[in-house]
Amino acid sequence: MREHGGNLDLAQQRFGGRTDDWIDLSTGINRVPYPVGDLSMRAWTALPPPAEIEALHQAARHAYRTSAAMVAMGGAQAAIQLLPQLAPPGRARILAPTYNEYAGVLSAAGWDVQEVGEPDALAGADIAIVVNPNNPDGRCFAPKDLLALLPRVGRLVVDESFVDAVPHLSLAPQADRPGLLILRSFGKFYGLAGLRLGFAIGNAADIGKLAAAVGPWPVSGAAIAIGCRALRDDAWGEATSARLARDCARLDDMARAQDWTLIGGTPLFRLYETPDALAAQERLARGQIWSRVFAQKPTWLRLGLPGSEAEWLRLAEVLAR
Repeated sequence: MREHGGNLDLAQQRFGGRTDDWIDLSTGINRVPYPVGDLSMRAWTALPPPAEIEALHQAARHAYRTSAAMVAMGGAQAAIQLLPQLAPPGRARILAPTYNEYAGVLSAAGWDVQEVGEPDALAGADIAIVVNPNNPDGRCFAPKDLLALLPRVGRLVVDESFVDAVPHLSLAPQADRPGLLILRSFGKFYGLAGLRLGFAIGNAADIGKLAAAVGPWPVSGAAIAIGCRALRDDAWGEATSARLARDCARLDDMARAQDWTLIGGTPLFRLYETPDALAAQERLARGQIWSRVFAQKPTWLRLGLPGSEAEWLRLAEVLAR
C-alpha cells in the first residue's frame, strides 16, 4: 500500500478515539462539502442510461470550460489505473515529487518510469505526467509552458485534481489537442470524495479507448445526479473559491505563529517546513487532528483546511497547548 493521506485507521490505532472524534486534515478534500440535497429513489435503483451520463458530461464541460470529449469514471484514480491501456509500454517520465500512484501503476504495467525535477526533462518521454497544481507542494505551471511540451512528448497527461479554485491554470479548454489528456477530480473541491467521481478529458481517440475500458455504467446514478447539480452551481463554486483563499491565509497565520515555514500548497491544502514533522503530527493527533507527513521528507507537514468554525477553534486550541 503506497503512502497516502486519509489513513484515519492508523491514527485511531495509535491515538484512539472514534472516527467522528477526528478532524482529518491529512487530505486535500474540502471540509465544507457541496450540499447534496435530496435524491430521487431512481438514482439508487436504476441503471444510468446513456442520456444521463451525457448530461453529466455536459455539466462537466460547463464547469471546466471545455468542449472536448470526456468520460466520467470513479474518481481521477480510476483514470490513472487505465493509463497503461492507452499505449504499449515505453518511457514514462513523471515530474516529481508528486502523487505516487502514477509511478506505481505505470511500473506495474511494464513501463520504464523515471522521475524528473524540471519540465524540460520530460522531453522524449512516450508519456509525461504533470500534476498542476502539484501534490504535495502546490507547484504550478502556466498552461502555455505545458502546451509547449506537447511536440516534445508522445502523450502529456496533466492531473488537475486541485485546479478548481484556480481555473486559470487549467488546460481543459485545450484538451482536444492530440497528445493531451486532462484528469479532473470531482470529490476534492466539492468535498464529496466518497462519491468517487472524476473525468478524463482529451481527444476523441484517447477518450474512446478509456470509455471502452470503463464500460457502459462507469459511475453511479447518485454520482450523476449530484455531479450534474454541483457542476452547474457556479455561485457555490465562486463562493467556495473565495472562502478557501481566506482560509488559506488564516491557516498560514496559525502556522507562522508556530514558526512553521510555508513551502507551498493549493487552495485545498498547505505544506509547511517544521523542525520535526512527526513530532508536530503527534502533537496534533493528541488533540485528534490528523495531518500528513512524508517518509522521505522528515520536516514536511501537510494540512488541509478546517471546515466549520468549531474545527478552526479546536486547531487553534491544540496549537496553543
